[in-house]
Amino acid sequence: MADSNEMTINLVVLGKTQAGKSAAGNSLLGSSDFESRLSPSSVTMRCSLGRSCRILGLLRRNGCESALHVRVLDTPSYPHSALGKEQVRDTVRAALAHHFGEEGLHLALLVLRADLPLCPDESDDAVQFIQELLGPTWKDFTAVLLTHADKAEEAGYSEETYLHSASSTLLSLLSSVQHKYIFLDNHNSIIKEERNIVLRKLLNFIRKNNYQVLLKHRKE
Repeated sequence: MADSNEMTINLVVLGKTQAGKSAAGNSLLGSSDFESRLSPSSVTMRCSLGRSCRILGLLRRNGCESALHVRVLDTPSYPHSALGKEQVRDTVRAALAHHFGEEGLHLALLVLRADLPLCPDESDDAVQFIQELLGPTWKDFTAVLLTHADKAEEAGYSEETYLHSASSTLLSLLSSVQHKYIFLDNHNSIIKEERNIVLRKLLNFIRKNNYQVLLKHRKE
Protein backbone atom coordinates (compact mmCIF):
# COMPACT_ATOMS: atom_id res chain seq x y z
CA MET A 1 0.00 0.00 0.00
CA ALA A 2 2.95 2.32 -0.50
CA ASP A 3 1.28 4.07 -3.44
CA SER A 4 -1.87 5.90 -2.31
CA ASN A 5 -3.45 5.08 -5.69
CA GLU A 6 -2.77 1.36 -5.31
CA MET A 7 -4.01 -1.14 -2.75
CA THR A 8 -3.11 -4.81 -2.41
CA ILE A 9 -5.15 -7.30 -0.39
CA ASN A 10 -3.59 -10.60 0.64
CA LEU A 11 -5.84 -13.65 0.97
CA VAL A 12 -5.37 -17.36 1.66
CA VAL A 13 -7.93 -20.06 0.81
CA LEU A 14 -8.24 -23.00 3.21
CA GLY A 15 -10.54 -26.00 3.24
CA LYS A 16 -11.04 -29.70 2.65
CA THR A 17 -10.66 -31.68 -0.58
CA GLN A 18 -13.08 -30.74 -3.41
CA ALA A 19 -14.49 -27.78 -1.46
CA GLY A 20 -13.62 -25.52 -4.38
CA LYS A 21 -10.60 -23.64 -2.98
CA SER A 22 -8.65 -23.42 -6.22
CA ALA A 23 -11.75 -22.53 -8.24
CA ALA A 24 -12.61 -19.82 -5.69
CA GLY A 25 -9.06 -18.47 -5.94
CA ASN A 26 -9.36 -18.30 -9.72
CA SER A 27 -12.68 -16.47 -9.40
CA LEU A 28 -11.17 -13.86 -7.07
CA LEU A 29 -8.17 -13.35 -9.37
CA GLY A 30 -10.17 -13.39 -12.60
CA SER A 31 -7.75 -15.97 -13.96
CA SER A 32 -7.01 -19.69 -14.19
CA ASP A 33 -3.79 -19.63 -12.17
CA PHE A 34 -4.74 -22.63 -10.04
CA GLU A 35 -5.50 -26.14 -11.28
CA SER A 36 -9.12 -26.96 -10.53
CA ARG A 37 -10.90 -30.14 -11.59
CA LEU A 38 -13.12 -32.92 -10.34
CA SER A 39 -10.99 -35.69 -8.86
CA PRO A 40 -11.40 -38.64 -6.48
CA SER A 41 -8.26 -37.44 -4.67
CA SER A 42 -6.81 -34.12 -3.55
CA VAL A 43 -5.65 -32.06 -6.55
CA THR A 44 -3.54 -29.33 -4.91
CA MET A 45 -0.25 -30.71 -3.58
CA ARG A 46 1.62 -27.50 -2.73
CA CYS A 47 0.97 -23.84 -1.99
CA SER A 48 1.06 -21.38 -4.86
CA LEU A 49 0.50 -17.64 -5.09
CA GLY A 50 -1.68 -15.99 -7.73
CA ARG A 51 -1.85 -12.29 -8.53
CA SER A 52 -4.61 -10.34 -10.23
CA CYS A 53 -4.22 -7.61 -12.79
CA ARG A 54 -5.01 -4.04 -11.73
CA ILE A 55 -8.71 -3.82 -10.90
CA LEU A 56 -10.42 -0.46 -11.28
CA GLY A 57 -13.84 0.76 -10.19
CA LEU A 58 -13.93 -0.75 -6.70
CA LEU A 59 -11.91 1.70 -4.60
CA ARG A 60 -11.79 5.40 -3.96
CA ARG A 61 -9.19 6.84 -1.57
CA ASN A 62 -8.87 10.53 -0.72
CA GLY A 63 -11.44 11.34 -3.38
CA CYS A 64 -9.53 9.57 -6.15
CA GLU A 65 -10.02 6.21 -7.78
CA SER A 66 -7.50 3.61 -6.61
CA ALA A 67 -6.43 0.42 -8.31
CA LEU A 68 -6.89 -2.84 -6.44
CA HIS A 69 -4.49 -5.77 -6.60
CA VAL A 70 -5.55 -9.15 -5.22
CA ARG A 71 -3.08 -11.82 -4.14
CA VAL A 72 -4.39 -15.27 -3.30
CA LEU A 73 -2.44 -18.13 -1.73
CA ASP A 74 -3.86 -21.49 -2.77
CA THR A 75 -3.17 -24.34 -0.34
CA PRO A 76 -3.39 -28.13 -0.12
CA SER A 77 -6.59 -29.39 1.43
CA TYR A 78 -6.91 -30.22 5.10
CA PRO A 79 -7.30 -33.14 5.59
CA HIS A 80 -5.51 -34.33 2.42
CA SER A 81 -5.70 -37.63 0.56
CA ALA A 82 -1.90 -37.93 0.19
CA LEU A 83 -0.33 -35.58 2.75
CA GLY A 84 -0.38 -35.88 6.53
CA LYS A 85 -2.01 -33.19 8.66
CA GLU A 86 1.30 -31.93 10.03
CA GLN A 87 2.73 -31.82 6.49
CA VAL A 88 -0.13 -29.64 5.30
CA ARG A 89 0.02 -27.37 8.35
CA ASP A 90 3.79 -26.87 8.12
CA THR A 91 3.64 -26.29 4.35
CA VAL A 92 0.90 -23.66 4.65
CA ARG A 93 2.57 -21.97 7.62
CA ALA A 94 5.86 -21.66 5.71
CA ALA A 95 4.11 -20.31 2.61
CA LEU A 96 2.21 -17.69 4.64
CA ALA A 97 5.46 -16.49 6.19
CA HIS A 98 7.24 -16.45 2.83
CA HIS A 99 4.59 -14.67 0.77
CA PHE A 100 2.85 -12.47 3.35
CA GLY A 101 5.56 -12.05 5.98
CA GLU A 102 6.38 -8.47 4.97
CA GLU A 103 2.93 -7.09 4.08
CA GLY A 104 0.76 -9.30 6.28
CA LEU A 105 -2.40 -11.32 5.66
CA HIS A 106 -5.74 -9.52 5.40
CA LEU A 107 -8.13 -12.49 5.38
CA ALA A 108 -8.15 -16.27 5.51
CA LEU A 109 -11.07 -17.66 3.54
CA LEU A 110 -12.42 -20.93 4.91
CA VAL A 111 -13.98 -22.58 1.87
CA LEU A 112 -17.04 -24.76 2.54
CA ARG A 113 -19.50 -26.30 0.11
CA ALA A 114 -22.97 -24.80 0.34
CA ASP A 115 -24.45 -28.01 -1.14
CA LEU A 116 -23.13 -30.22 1.69
CA PRO A 117 -24.00 -30.08 5.40
CA LEU A 118 -21.26 -29.07 7.83
CA CYS A 119 -20.80 -31.63 10.60
CA PRO A 120 -19.37 -30.84 14.05
CA ASP A 121 -16.17 -32.86 13.58
CA GLU A 122 -15.42 -31.14 10.27
CA SER A 123 -15.95 -27.72 11.81
CA ASP A 124 -13.78 -28.55 14.82
CA ASP A 125 -10.94 -29.78 12.57
CA ALA A 126 -11.13 -26.67 10.37
CA VAL A 127 -11.17 -24.30 13.34
CA GLN A 128 -8.26 -26.08 15.01
CA PHE A 129 -6.26 -25.88 11.76
CA ILE A 130 -6.90 -22.15 11.36
CA GLN A 131 -6.10 -21.48 15.02
CA GLU A 132 -2.76 -23.25 14.63
CA LEU A 133 -1.97 -21.15 11.55
CA LEU A 134 -3.26 -17.73 12.60
CA GLY A 135 -3.23 -17.77 16.38
CA PRO A 136 -5.75 -16.58 18.99
CA THR A 137 -7.14 -13.67 16.91
CA TRP A 138 -8.06 -15.96 13.99
CA LYS A 139 -11.75 -15.01 14.19
CA ASP A 140 -10.97 -11.40 13.28
CA PHE A 141 -9.08 -12.49 10.17
CA THR A 142 -11.28 -15.31 8.89
CA ALA A 143 -14.31 -15.28 6.58
CA VAL A 144 -16.34 -18.23 5.29
CA LEU A 145 -16.68 -18.70 1.53
CA LEU A 146 -19.65 -20.92 0.67
CA THR A 147 -19.00 -22.41 -2.77
CA HIS A 148 -21.40 -24.27 -5.07
CA ALA A 149 -24.06 -21.70 -4.16
CA ASP A 150 -25.51 -22.23 -7.65
CA LYS A 151 -26.45 -25.80 -6.63
CA ALA A 152 -28.16 -24.55 -3.48
CA GLU A 153 -30.05 -22.03 -5.62
CA GLU A 154 -31.09 -24.77 -8.05
CA ALA A 155 -32.49 -26.68 -5.07
CA GLY A 156 -34.70 -23.68 -4.28
CA TYR A 157 -32.67 -21.97 -1.56
CA SER A 158 -32.07 -18.25 -1.45
CA GLU A 159 -29.28 -17.07 0.83
CA GLU A 160 -31.86 -16.22 3.49
CA THR A 161 -33.72 -19.55 3.36
CA TYR A 162 -30.42 -21.44 3.19
CA LEU A 163 -29.18 -19.86 6.42
CA HIS A 164 -32.58 -20.40 8.03
CA SER A 165 -32.25 -24.13 7.31
CA ALA A 166 -28.51 -24.44 7.98
CA SER A 167 -27.08 -26.73 10.65
CA SER A 168 -26.38 -25.31 14.10
CA THR A 169 -22.71 -26.17 13.45
CA LEU A 170 -22.52 -23.85 10.44
CA LEU A 171 -24.50 -21.10 12.16
CA SER A 172 -22.19 -21.28 15.17
CA LEU A 173 -19.14 -21.03 12.92
CA LEU A 174 -20.55 -18.02 11.07
CA SER A 175 -21.35 -16.35 14.38
CA SER A 176 -17.81 -16.93 15.65
CA VAL A 177 -16.34 -15.07 12.64
CA GLN A 178 -18.78 -12.16 13.12
CA HIS A 179 -20.96 -13.29 10.20
CA LYS A 180 -18.25 -12.68 7.61
CA TYR A 181 -19.47 -15.00 4.85
CA ILE A 182 -19.92 -14.90 1.09
CA PHE A 183 -21.85 -17.19 -1.26
CA LEU A 184 -19.99 -18.02 -4.47
CA ASP A 185 -21.18 -19.82 -7.60
CA ASN A 186 -18.89 -22.45 -9.06
CA HIS A 187 -19.43 -21.82 -12.73
CA ASN A 188 -16.36 -22.33 -14.90
CA SER A 189 -15.99 -18.59 -15.38
CA ILE A 190 -17.41 -16.03 -12.98
CA ILE A 191 -18.57 -12.88 -14.76
CA LYS A 192 -16.90 -9.58 -13.95
CA GLU A 193 -19.96 -8.14 -12.18
CA GLU A 194 -20.25 -11.15 -9.84
CA ARG A 195 -16.53 -11.03 -9.11
CA ASN A 196 -16.74 -7.34 -8.24
CA ILE A 197 -19.62 -8.01 -5.83
CA VAL A 198 -17.51 -10.62 -4.03
CA LEU A 199 -14.45 -8.34 -3.93
CA ARG A 200 -16.52 -5.45 -2.56
CA LYS A 201 -17.73 -7.71 0.27
CA LEU A 202 -14.15 -8.77 1.04
CA LEU A 203 -13.04 -5.13 1.04
CA ASN A 204 -15.87 -4.31 3.43
CA PHE A 205 -14.71 -7.06 5.83
CA ILE A 206 -11.16 -5.70 5.65
CA ARG A 207 -12.35 -2.12 6.14
CA LYS A 208 -14.41 -3.09 9.20
CA ASN A 209 -11.24 -4.69 10.56
CA ASN A 210 -9.51 -1.30 10.18
CA TYR A 211 -7.23 -2.71 7.45
CA GLN A 212 -5.33 -4.69 10.07
CA VAL A 213 -3.06 -7.49 8.91
CA LEU A 214 -1.83 -10.68 10.54
CA LEU A 215 1.47 -12.59 10.40
CA LYS A 216 3.47 -9.48 9.58
CA HIS A 217 7.18 -9.87 10.28
CA ARG A 218 10.45 -9.62 8.48
CA LYS A 219 11.39 -12.40 6.10
CA GLU A 220 14.07 -14.71 7.40
